[in-house]
Amino acid sequence: MIIDMPDTTTGAVSKRLVQLRESNGVITQGRVLTLVVCTLASSEAEDAIDAANDASREHPCRVVVLARGDRDAETRLDAQIRVGGDAGAAEVIVLRLTGRLVSHESSVVVPFLLPDTPVVAWWPRGAPEFPSRDSVGRLAIRRITDATYAPDPQATIRGRHATYAPGDTDLAWSRITYWRALLAASLDEPPYEQVESVTVSGLREEPALDMLAGWLAARLECPVRRRTGPLEVRLHRPTVSIGISRPQTGRTATLTRTGDPDQRIALARRETRDCLAEDLRRLEADEIYREALAGMEKVIYE
Repeated sequence: MIIDMPDTTTGAVSKRLVQLRESNGVITQGRVLTLVVCTLASSEAEDAIDAANDASREHPCRVVVLARGDRDAETRLDAQIRVGGDAGAAEVIVLRLTGRLVSHESSVVVPFLLPDTPVVAWWPRGAPEFPSRDSVGRLAIRRITDATYAPDPQATIRGRHATYAPGDTDLAWSRITYWRALLAASLDEPPYEQVESVTVSGLREEPALDMLAGWLAARLECPVRRRTGPLEVRLHRPTVSIGISRPQTGRTATLTRTGDPDQRIALARRETRDCLAEDLRRLEADEIYREALAGMEKVIYE
């Protein structure tokens, strides 16, 4: 069910939500959090809503989407309520802001926060430099950004360390969860030698690889080089070299180890909805993410 409410107020939208609960049995009981999605424009909202709907099947929540319009236009709030099959396991409220409301996002969103539940803020694109200082970010205990879609993804992810606050994370980090698991497992096999050096190569504009390089630099405390080239991670030990490579758009990776046959492993690029669902599983500070950000300062860029 989709209900459009053009040129409305937050009070009118809240009243309509109450009416839906009373007349149609639409309820918010069981919602575990409020997910506030801050989009740059209405045109970007649908992809974010689709990802949030998918993630809500694992984390039932209320999704409040803030779609920023023209600051110089007439001040106006257009709302849309989605429930039932159009909202996954969530209750979606889309708020399209124009005029002066664009500068007062937090004031618009506060009436829709579920009581006694945590708030998570997500910026699919156009995240603020300091998410924890943003008006919406200050309402949240978890703040999710995505450097992948920044104008300069590599510079953006490398700058996250300077602006980090407990509760911050980036989807570039959750995109490498399976890579991290494979690398950790490959090192947990004989010979148990110290890793002497690491090479991480791939697209320059892929911040997930910068995060991977930073994590390896922080954990292994050895030289880690980040290069532009085919997608590959290679760890060098005194007698054994371990590598994981995959075509840029492929779904299957190859694990190579000196003296052993090559292994084929399913390793497709993770979708945004999967990364978002993973980040919603933990609402406390992610210290390993912070260490990976700090580790990027040790990476040698070539």
